[in-house]
Amino acid sequence: MEGGIVKRKSGGDARGKLKGRAVEPQALAEIKALLGNEPRRRDLLIEHLHRIQDRYGHIAARHLVALAREMDLATAEVYEVATFYHHFDVIKEGDAPPPPVTVRVCDSLSCELAGAHELLAKLKDTLGAGVRVVPAPCVGRCEQAPVAVVGKNPVAQATADKVRPLVAAKQTQCPVARYVTYAEYRKSGGYAIAAECLAGGRDAEAIMKTMEDSALRGLGGAGFPAGRKWRIVRAEKAPRLLAINIDEGEPGTFKDRYYLERDPHRFLEGAIIAAWTVQIAEIYIYLRDEYAGCREILERELRALQADPPCPLPPIVLRRGAGAYICGEESAMIESIEGKRGMPRLRPPYVAQVGLFGYPTLEHNMETLHWVREILEKGADWFASHGRHGRKGLRSFSVSGRVKKPGVHLAPAGITVKELIDEYCGGMLPGHRFYAYLPGGASGGILPAAMGDIPLDFDTLNQYGCFIGSAAVMILSDQDRARAAAANVMKFFSEESCGQCTPCRVGTAKALALMEKPGWDQGLLEELAVAMADASICGLGQAAPNPIRCVVKYFPKEIE
Repeated sequence: MEGGIVKRKSGGDARGKLKGRAVEPQALAEIKALLGNEPRRRDLLIEHLHRIQDRYGHIAARHLVALAREMDLATAEVYEVATFYHHFDVIKEGDAPPPPVTVRVCDSLSCELAGAHELLAKLKDTLGAGVRVVPAPCVGRCEQAPVAVVGKNPVAQATADKVRPLVAAKQTQCPVARYVTYAEYRKSGGYAIAAECLAGGRDAEAIMKTMEDSALRGLGGAGFPAGRKWRIVRAEKAPRLLAINIDEGEPGTFKDRYYLERDPHRFLEGAIIAAWTVQIAEIYIYLRDEYAGCREILERELRALQADPPCPLPPIVLRRGAGAYICGEESAMIESIEGKRGMPRLRPPYVAQVGLFGYPTLEHNMETLHWVREILEKGADWFASHGRHGRKGLRSFSVSGRVKKPGVHLAPAGITVKELIDEYCGGMLPGHRFYAYLPGGASGGILPAAMGDIPLDFDTLNQYGCFIGSAAVMILSDQDRARAAAANVMKFFSEESCGQCTPCRVGTAKALALMEKPGWDQGLLEELAVAMADASICGLGQAAPNPIRCVVKYFPKEIE
């Protein structure tokens, strides 16, 4: 599934010239055998690090040095990439490797509300020294809180009694439930529009006009009009690339996983249609490492698609994240696809002009492409006709927290949170009264229940210091506190900052320390908020102050 049209930078031609520590012949032989005939290109560094981690359960220093030699890279360069990502266990000489089984317990907000800290402590006490038990940032299963992951095997509504037998039996692989296969998708009319496009039966201009008229906006969080983006990138010089973002690391968000686990070809057809319309040379899919089951599905279904294509296909490349929230930012994702640390780029230039491998790049969230087929089948007016309170379109709300029916709820854009709770989520949990909500995941701010009649859509929450983002709605009850929720998400931001910007790297840590005190120093917190919002180069640092400011403004009694 590697591309083969555009030129990429290789590791160079410095074999035998690189300086650094000596390479162990046995380690080099093991790396050569592990990589086999795979290319040694620079952009495959993270993929090759995954091979080592998967094979040995860690990345020993001797293997890291050998990989650097095999790829003609400096050891320091390989080391800095490997240590940037949470899912690579780099072990120095003389240090013991981790135990063969790792259990990760999600400690993000929805799981914390459901008892993650108690679960973490109990598992540490009961699983024994042969198992590593660690807290983990959001694993994208907030509707199943609390969640533990045994190796790659997620445990919904996890308890110690559920986890122990899986560890004992070494059941560490993610099971895959039934989904719409390639054959089933084709049988139900799938890929008919893509085939029609490639056969010349559709007009690219008409497709872009339909996408524009539908009012579909980017559903990863930024909300940029999809049709307009297609037109902008198509006007750039060829070759052009498509990068599909399925990193979905925002706490509270799990809609992409939900659709991938059920109907993977719907977004793939959307990607092929977009590629034809914009005249894309290659498609890159960036999938977060936590979604092991989705990766198995995509690998399987891409093989089926390419073995019996419904139409000529561009090269489609599946790339694997390695545990870094920052890679949900489009330019950081592109850096990661190129085999580098996921550090956001300064802009301009924007990725539409200078993106992946330096080429103009159409970047999309997976769910945006999920809707393309249906919009073209039913027309722009069909999608735009949905909506409430003057808004247009549909939204896949990832709802978690204190409701009876958490999950992905497809609802009209502009629905209010009170309507969402009552009509789609079955109301609040017994004994819980609606108190507050986060309308856009960790980054989107916190509002009180008294402000639960605001339409949920792009641009409707900005005046209140919030935004909808990827429509991750987390519900708090009268048994929770907004200040505790704000501290939870600030801890997440502090741990997930890439470190490139001092205001973000230092500011999030300083803010967290101040927020953990009984009384908040509001003046100092606001100074930090201004510095982070004004001087950070990406959305993580820019949005990190939102929870602080919301608590100060809407929940002042909690911090007196």
